Order: sequence, then C-alpha cells, then structure tokens
Amino acid sequence: MFAVLKTGGKQYKVASGDVLRVEKLDASAGETIQFNEVLMVNNTVGAPFVVDAGVQAEVIDQIKGEKTINFVKRRRKHSSARKKGHRQQLTLVRIGDILETGADKSGVKAAMGGAGVSYAVALGAPTSLKAAAAAARASQPKAEKKAAAPKAAAPKAKAAASTDGDDLTRISGVGPVIVKKLHALDVTSFAQIAAWTPEDVADMDEKLSFKGRIDRDDWLVQAAEFAKG
Repeated sequence: MFAVLKTGGKQYKVASGDVLRVEKLDASAGETIQFNEVLMVNNTVGAPFVVDAGVQAEVIDQIKGEKTINFVKRRRKHSSARKKGHRQQLTLVRIGDILETGADKSGVKAAMGGAGVSYAVALGAPTSLKAAAAAARASQPKAEKKAAAPKAAAPKAKAAASTDGDDLTRISGVGPVIVKKLHALDVTSFAQIAAWTPEDVADMDEKLSFKGRIDRDDWLVQAAEFAKG
C-alpha cells in the first residue's frame, strides 16, 4: 500500500517503512504523528484530500539540511559583497501505518508545522486536523480589543445666512457676490454697516479682501442715508 501525502508545501509518495526528511514539524523524537493531508491512497484519489485517510509516522529526530551559501556582490563605485550561509530545519520521520479509513478516530496527534497550524484547514482538511487546529487557536491568548475611540462630534453646519434684510446692492460698489459674503458674516442691514467702527472697517476689509475699498466708496455714508429710509 502506498499513499501521497502533503506537508510543508511539498508532496511525497510513501510506503510503510520509508524514511523521509520533511519541513520542521512540531513534535519530539520518538513521538508518533499522523499526516492528514493525504492526496491519494492506492487507487483512491482525493478532492483534494482523501476523506478520513491518514499516514502515521514516528519522529526519528529534528535535524538540519545541508548548508546553502548565498553570495551577493554589488558592482558600484563603492562595491560591496555579502556571503551568508543557511541550514534548513527538518524533521526526520519513519512512515508507519497507512490508513485508508479511520484516521479521524485514530487519536494520533496530527502533524503540524513548527510555525503553527497548517493552512490545510482552509482547504477542507479532515476532521482530526481541523480539531487540532481549533485547539491550537483556542490555546492562544486572545488579543485585547482596543477601546473604541470616541467619535468626534460632527461639526455643526453653519447656519445659512439669512436672505432677509436690506437690499445691500443699493450701496455703490456692492454686487451680488459681495452681498453673499456679507450675509455669510451676518451683515444684512444698512444700519449694521452705518454703525461700523474704524476697527470694524479694517476687519471687514481684511475678511472681504477689499484693501480700503469700504472707505473709498463711502459705504458707511451711503448705508446711513439708506437706513434713514
């Protein structure tokens, strides 16, 4: 009997008694584990995995692969070179029983990568692997929920300037655009303009970008005349 299993992103065709070097698994030497991502058992092909199938194995040792050398050289005015070695962490296992059915109820620990839960759960892995993944997630401390920041109060819409009031376009030099700006500043009557102080005039010159136009056109005098009716 043979099987094709998947672990560490690679596929292996195995039979009972085979010794494999696979990506590092979270298991100790002498421990029995079970690969639940089985793509094929004899003539049974999975979609993508064979339901309730498994491959059991004994962990022989945690080892490292052959050293690989990474050499980088940059050709520039100030050239540089870097040499770096790496040895991949591996797990040495001996294949034991190949289960065409009954893997979910075998009670053997599911083979997990050293980094954590296998992503095979998202692909529809057998129940035993899903249960192991759920247990691993449950054992992790839950992240504290960040206190929701209080929502900033939405700025109140500025009250629309009242269209009621005097016809300010009667003042020489004041057109509809300037009237709109004056209304936005809550200036709607001749009496208000006639009562402006020199400081008010300077302030309005600044806000309306007039540069002395109010005094040149005698707005205050005109407004006082119109205010009398």
